[in-house]
Amino acid sequence: MRRTAQWRVPLVIAAASVSAELGGSSSRAFLRFERTAIVDAEPWRLVTGHFVHLGPAHMLMNTAALLLLWLLVGQNLTAAGWLVVISACLIGIDLGFWLFDPQLTWYVGLSGLLHGMLAAGLVARYRVAMAESLTLGCLLAAKILFEQVAGPLPGSALSAGGPVVVNAHFYGALAGVAVGLLLRTGDQPAEPI
Repeated sequence: MRRTAQWRVPLVIAAASVSAELGGSSSRAFLRFERTAIVDAEPWRLVTGHFVHLGPAHMLMNTAALLLLWLLVGQNLTAAGWLVVISACLIGIDLGFWLFDPQLTWYVGLSGLLHGMLAAGLVARYRVAMAESLTLGCLLAAKILFEQVAGPLPGSALSAGGPVVVNAHFYGALAGVAVGLLLRTGDQPAEPI
């Protein structure tokens, strides 16, 4: 039972993504982050757009990344801590899109949230695994810097099945670092999820 409880957060995220995917193209159109629809009083898209994908391959790729992320950093925060991280990252990504990417008309996918969760998880585990956290953090920063300078990693648009919005990764990681640092101010060891 305890082992299953430790996987609640990624299982809920994966279930939301699979459920959105089962709705097909009509679900994608109804749930994606879409600027004009949000302005026209459809605010749920600020959340749901992060859980709907370009198609099954994109959803499976992001779900696999979520599971890998969870193996790396999932135990570093409580379930409540992860809820705070997820909320802060979604808000950070949406604000970034809204304020700094007015040309972005729509967005789908977990990747921005995943970058934020990884960043927050690395900040949370820094004191217990300093070298590993620093190495992974530097790799994450290098990836984001590469994307900001050169665009998406080669092959990522092809594997996702459509355009990659690299600013989602940037905004997510920034929000993840910020909320990770805020959560560390309490400096209490994480309780098992």
